Amino acid sequence: MTEEAKTSEEYAYLDRGGFSSEKFKIELRGLPKFYGIAELKKLMNQKLGLSVSKIKRQRVGNHWLYACFQNDEERDKAIAALNGYEWKGKKLLAEVAKPAPDPLVKRKQEGTENGKNAKKQKTDDQENKSQEERLKNAVIPYWNLPYEEQLKIKEKEIKQILMKFDNELWKIDKQKRSKIEANRKLYDGLSFELKPIQRSPMTDGYRNKCEFTVGMDEETKKPTVGFRLGCYWAGSVAVAPVDCLNHIPDNMKKAVLVFQEFVRKSNMPPYSPVDYSGYWKCLTVRQSTNNGDIMLIIAMDPQTLSSDELEKLKQELKDYFSVEDATACGIKSVYVHFVAKRRAGEEAAKPIHLLGSTHITDTILGRQFRISPEAFFQINTAGADILYQSAIDLSRVDEKTTLIDVCCGTGTIGLCFAKHCGQVLGLELIEKAVEDARANAQLNNIENCDFYAGKAEYTLPAVLARASSDDIIAVVDPPRAGLHTNAVVTLRNNKKVKRLIYISCSPASVTKNFVDLARASSKTLHGAPFIPICAIPVDMFPHSKHVELIVLFEREQEPNEVETVESKDEKPDIENMTENVVNDVINTENV
Repeated sequence: MTEEAKTSEEYAYLDRGGFSSEKFKIELRGLPKFYGIAELKKLMNQKLGLSVSKIKRQRVGNHWLYACFQNDEERDKAIAALNGYEWKGKKLLAEVAKPAPDPLVKRKQEGTENGKNAKKQKTDDQENKSQEERLKNAVIPYWNLPYEEQLKIKEKEIKQILMKFDNELWKIDKQKRSKIEANRKLYDGLSFELKPIQRSPMTDGYRNKCEFTVGMDEETKKPTVGFRLGCYWAGSVAVAPVDCLNHIPDNMKKAVLVFQEFVRKSNMPPYSPVDYSGYWKCLTVRQSTNNGDIMLIIAMDPQTLSSDELEKLKQELKDYFSVEDATACGIKSVYVHFVAKRRAGEEAAKPIHLLGSTHITDTILGRQFRISPEAFFQINTAGADILYQSAIDLSRVDEKTTLIDVCCGTGTIGLCFAKHCGQVLGLELIEKAVEDARANAQLNNIENCDFYAGKAEYTLPAVLARASSDDIIAVVDPPRAGLHTNAVVTLRNNKKVKRLIYISCSPASVTKNFVDLARASSKTLHGAPFIPICAIPVDMFPHSKHVELIVLFEREQEPNEVETVESKDEKPDIENMTENVVNDVINTENV
């Protein structure tokens, strides 16, 4: 193949139809040493009137990045506005960026070019292992380790993460160094207590939710519902069956096979990320560990199917999942989700209820929770009992305490805390989850909980103002990336929050949040810092590398000094927000 032909094949995806931000990408250089993606977007979209849809930063701290737009006109406008613009003392350089080549094509070409040498370069780890072993290594990499050994590895990794955090504490506050070093002698190298890792009550079949991909099995050459053997950017689109994976319940595996049979009989091929053809994309299965009920959310690309054809397909799905084979494995709820490729700014389509109940119900610490298709719920229900009880024990709440549940989801944490404290106030971004949280409060006859919808960084001040007690503890269980910086600042600046429980499913990703909570007071961080007191790792994900971490922070005692009055130009303290402002926010979010 000629060099020109190779290049043409690598970039053929740009002309296959469908939108790709790679077509309208710019390279932005000369960025300042310290900046945030959010403030850069604000500069571009609000101050300069641009329409950036995506920013791709290769590595934090880089002085360059890619910014993507919707069309040539918007890209050219961005280059004109940004090239030579001075920001934070730095003059920016903006120019057209070359789109990235298709990684799947590129990888294939590299293998063809190198021939036998390419095969030799492949490690025995990939070349000589069966598809089953490759799948296990990708999905549950600790599958062949005894559980006790898995726990030791995770405990060691958590301690290493906390040691890095502890070292940051030592760096940012010289006045605390002597105390940190004294505490390290008490707590085996850490300045706070790290309790032993808590075991998962179940090690096999513990997952109550899985998202399966629909694709082609490279061994059977048939449409298969399973997991990818690798990611597209690594050059793989093959899907392998999941019957060998021990963390998935048996009935969930049966439900997958029932849907797989429908796909194979439908004569509609799986969706292909290579050329954007095909229909079936993925299957999400949610299962109640309380009663075994299963919910299916079937995602497909409607392509050019007419409305009549889609209605016919929906009826076929209804009929199919009403038969005995489907109901025998516990399928009680079916949704279909039409997911077409959309442009930035377009509202995402919602799942359409087809059959059975609109929700399934599960139980944590004796509380019942209804779960909708898109709501967050801990994937290890038995492990959630251990996780939430550990957080309750660590928190030392009583009937005089107000709990602020940040990122509350369906209200699981707050409702489990409710009988141990006087008041629970929860906030959550996803409105449907808030509806579930309110319904869950009614389902459990709990009257001391209120839930509000909105971004934490915007809603939190108003919610804090509704607290009926001066003894306020916040509990946060944010997404993998952690809390927004504004939410951390708000928690720091509201001095009524005396304690904070931080729960993370990705501890290495949220150490910046930990450091910001513990920084010395400044013009931005008015309140006294939160000091880590105790941490508890909880294994919610046996056979994988993931682990949950609970950290208790306590507010450092405020110095006995006269507080300065802020100028009119500064933002007012959250405690001094006017009642009208508070009510304006709450009235838009309340039941």
